[in-house]
Amino acid sequence: MSVSRSYQKYLSIVVVCGLLIAGWFFYQQNLEPSLPAYIASGNGRVEAAEYDVATKYAGRLQQVIAEEGDMVEEGQLLAKMNTDSIDAQLREARAVLREAQDGRNYALAMLAVRQSEFVYAQREQARSIKLAKSGHISQEKLDQDKTQYATANAMVKAANVQVTQADSSIEAGEAAIERLTVEQAETDLASPISGRVLYRLARAGEVIGSGGKVLTILDLTDVTMSIFVPMEQAGKVNVGSEARIILDAIPEYVIPATVSFVAPRTQFTPKAVETRTEREKLVFRVKVKIDPKLLKQHIEAVKTGVPGEAFLLLDTKQEWPDNLQVKLP
Repeated sequence: MSVSRSYQKYLSIVVVCGLLIAGWFFYQQNLEPSLPAYIASGNGRVEAAEYDVATKYAGRLQQVIAEEGDMVEEGQLLAKMNTDSIDAQLREARAVLREAQDGRNYALAMLAVRQSEFVYAQREQARSIKLAKSGHISQEKLDQDKTQYATANAMVKAANVQVTQADSSIEAGEAAIERLTVEQAETDLASPISGRVLYRLARAGEVIGSGGKVLTILDLTDVTMSIFVPMEQAGKVNVGSEARIILDAIPEYVIPATVSFVAPRTQFTPKAVETRTEREKLVFRVKVKIDPKLLKQHIEAVKTGVPGEAFLLLDTKQEWPDNLQVKLP
């Protein structure tokens, strides 16, 4: 008796499953709107370009101004790093520069002294040579004046080298100050784009390494959807072709888009992607992009990660069917 009841229960489950499967196939073939042959489609999610606001140098995060969900403008200050160490290095570099400038002034003064000594030694040598010809001075005195002239000439060259070294020290000091000034400016983390803050990844007081991420920002004017189309349809898709997007959250609207990328080679269909009928083994990835001007008009309503379906016009001579005509809020 119990075996009979178990059999009846099992049979009932099989019948119900069979009816559900039959109903699904009936819906797919009869109730779901069919697409013309000149239109390809695929499901996906709309995604916006992401930008990471990261530190260039390691240090302690002093302040995070922006919060998740905030709309920010390009160049807007979002966070600040502690600059005590750089400030100290800047003071040291400025002191070194002042020392180098004083050293140059001293070198110039010494150069003037050596040049004066050289001029005197040159005249003395000329007089000694003239007097030696007439026999009024000894050869020893002439040799002394020649030696003094050569020494003065060498001292002038040495003084010029000291001036050059002082100039190099000044240039190095100025370069160090310029480098530290740039580092100091880069401790202010500004937004690279206008968009919405998606994540805040660090808090004030945390020590962050070089390249550490602080915030992630979405560019809501750079929104795309990637879909996968079979090989026989991908050959008819070109960059710049018209496309349409219908999102699951707002199916009453049809959003215009443009094909911005077609993969140059095939790939196996990702597991998360389903086609209208059955999964294809080899497909091409196609990316469609929404017009940035349209996105700016509805910037507050733009959401990413929303699933939907994209449609591609494979034949430019054909028109979009009524259910895929552009419909915007």
